Amino acid sequence: MHAAIIAEDFAGMRSQGRGLAERTGFSWEFHPVITNRGRLVSRLSVRFWPHSLGLFAPFSLSSATRLIISVGGKGGVAGAALGKRYGLPVVQIQHPRVKLSPFALVVASQHDRLEGPNVLSVRTAMHDVTPARLEEAGKLWKDRIRAGAEKVLGVLLGGSNGRYRLEEAEAAVLSEKLAGFMQVTGVRCVLTPSRRTSRQALEVLRERLMPLGGVVMEGKGNENPYMGLLACADALAVTQDSVSMISEAVATDRPVCILPLQGRSSRLERFVKILEKEGRVQSSLRNVSFSPCKRLDDTSLAAEEIHRRIQFNQEG
Repeated sequence: MHAAIIAEDFAGMRSQGRGLAERTGFSWEFHPVITNRGRLVSRLSVRFWPHSLGLFAPFSLSSATRLIISVGGKGGVAGAALGKRYGLPVVQIQHPRVKLSPFALVVASQHDRLEGPNVLSVRTAMHDVTPARLEEAGKLWKDRIRAGAEKVLGVLLGGSNGRYRLEEAEAAVLSEKLAGFMQVTGVRCVLTPSRRTSRQALEVLRERLMPLGGVVMEGKGNENPYMGLLACADALAVTQDSVSMISEAVATDRPVCILPLQGRSSRLERFVKILEKEGRVQSSLRNVSFSPCKRLDDTSLAAEEIHRRIQFNQEG
């Protein structure tokens, strides 16, 4: 069976849609949401948008499509319109910020406090981190990431996003904390940035941690060390700006530390508290353990709920 993933073309949204589709047992094709320029509605919050395909560049769905997976606000508007046009069930990932009735299922984070008969509340974001993918990445990246070190701390860096700030000043504070941890534990520290990590912040971290043996690994072409770091590190530290990165980190069996940043988001704070109650994250490097933990991953729960709620036409 085949699914169409409808979302803005961001890596995080792609991985959420892909992860849920694959866990549900569907092949998939990604269709980026591109809004038609010049329409006044595009300047409004998506909650005021009509469910009209005229707002977007055309979509071309395969005749084999049996499920639409929409992600985010704009993806939700487009997905609802496509579901109506083609008579297909639509599963929405994230709070759509629009009415819920067009969706067969809305997979929403617990910290969004969304309720409804078609809502499944999950602890973690959807993703494509599986034991099989981690094993494959571990084989590819082990030698480069571990480099013979006894212990490795993998650091996943986000960036400024309107709620939190990670610029030069914040990078200086973060590098001081990481340097202290490295000096006390003798751990090898390997950092990898995201597309939101500013070059200036990354240079501060590089300059201050490299003399202590710290390493920055950036993705080049098709080689991205991110999954390798999830697989090969003994412990993970993640900046608090990203629900997706934190969710992917706790899907491993590695202990996870949340690295605080300047700023505030009540939603993300609720998210971290949920994971703290599960015993899956903590917020101080001084308390980092290197003992394996239980994986926390609600993507499979969402996949099971899709099959429970929706009867699919097996043809095609």
